[in-house]
Amino acid sequence: MPSMSAIGDLTPAPASDTDFQGIAGDAYSEQRMARYEGALCAQSDPEVFFPEKGESSKNAKLICAACPCRDLCLEDALVNDEQHGIWGGLSYPERCRVARGSESPHRQHIA
Repeated sequence: MPSMSAIGDLTPAPASDTDFQGIAGDAYSEQRMARYEGALCAQSDPEVFFPEKGESSKNAKLICAACPCRDLCLEDALVNDEQHGIWGGLSYPERCRVARGSESPHRQHIA
């Protein structure tokens, strides 16, 4: 399971990381990570954002709904075709509908 520590560059981090520590130290990664300062997912259990099949994603979506980085996170997930987890408050099928233009990215998906 990918760690939320990789939210800035969307690559898996070592499994022991549960926050933004451990990101590659190059200037590009540091610049991308700076965009996510204040991200609420960094203060939360990463497991919440990767629910098992049949589990609720409600808690992750509630966290995302209050996050100042929500739009940025969603944009990165769409650009990188992130297929797993809740990113920017949306699941993969919801992000697919947004990418196709059949759904607004700002529609509430908390259920």
